[in-house]
Amino acid sequence: MAEPSRVLRVALAGARGRVGRELVPAIEAAADLELVGGLTRTPGAAVPRADGSLLPLHTEIEGLLAATRPDVLVDFTRAEATMPIARAALRARVPTIIGTSGLTAAQLDELRALAEATGVAVAVVPNFAVGVVLLIHFARIASRYFDAAEVIELHHDGKMDAPSGTALATAEAMASARGGPFAPDPTERLLAEGARGGEHAGVRIHSVRLPGLVAHQEVLFGGPGQLLTLRHDATSREAYVPGVLLAIREVPRRRGLIVGLDPLLGLG
Repeated sequence: MAEPSRVLRVALAGARGRVGRELVPAIEAAADLELVGGLTRTPGAAVPRADGSLLPLHTEIEGLLAATRPDVLVDFTRAEATMPIARAALRARVPTIIGTSGLTAAQLDELRALAEATGVAVAVVPNFAVGVVLLIHFARIASRYFDAAEVIELHHDGKMDAPSGTALATAEAMASARGGPFAPDPTERLLAEGARGGEHAGVRIHSVRLPGLVAHQEVLFGGPGQLLTLRHDATSREAYVPGVLLAIREVPRRRGLIVGLDPLLGLG
């Protein structure tokens, strides 16, 4: 007779945030997961559970780890809070999933070293929507066949950074897959500053911020007589939940640094 699967204890940093509020009921509804506590910047704050009780919240990561002893930590806070949270979790040998964007190459190197030294995994995922991961995968393929490409990313007006971490990751993936530069920008005169967007990894990125949007991205490839458009629309933050649950279940089985959802989906 097979042993029943072990229930994973999950701690959630950013439990009161936009994504965190979607994750709390989703984790609680999963039979193989147990949400044991959360991290918040606000003393005295509360997060209700489905049964009417309140999720235990802490304002210090060390207190959260000591009180809850999680099997995995999920971080959906802010970029400036991510590294202190990840350092504490990895030093405590807690597998960690990071959903905040904006980490530098040096920070990724530090996370890799910490994960390897402690023998656990840390996953840095710019976007948990499975459709976005597939969009980037398809963009890698198309980049080998088109000489000109640009990215347009559109987000709600509450997003603090631009371009989005997903757009930056998309541009990097496209440049890496191509193995050489895209065609240079043919524009000779700019009549408004920034009209041609910004450039990252040799790919032009245009950022839109408007109320009414959630998270959207287009990758446009142009060639003689043809245009290829790849687009993904997240109409609510529910789009991220399946990818986060997948990561929660997979990351405790891994070791070292994992970048993106691709390795967990078998895409590379």
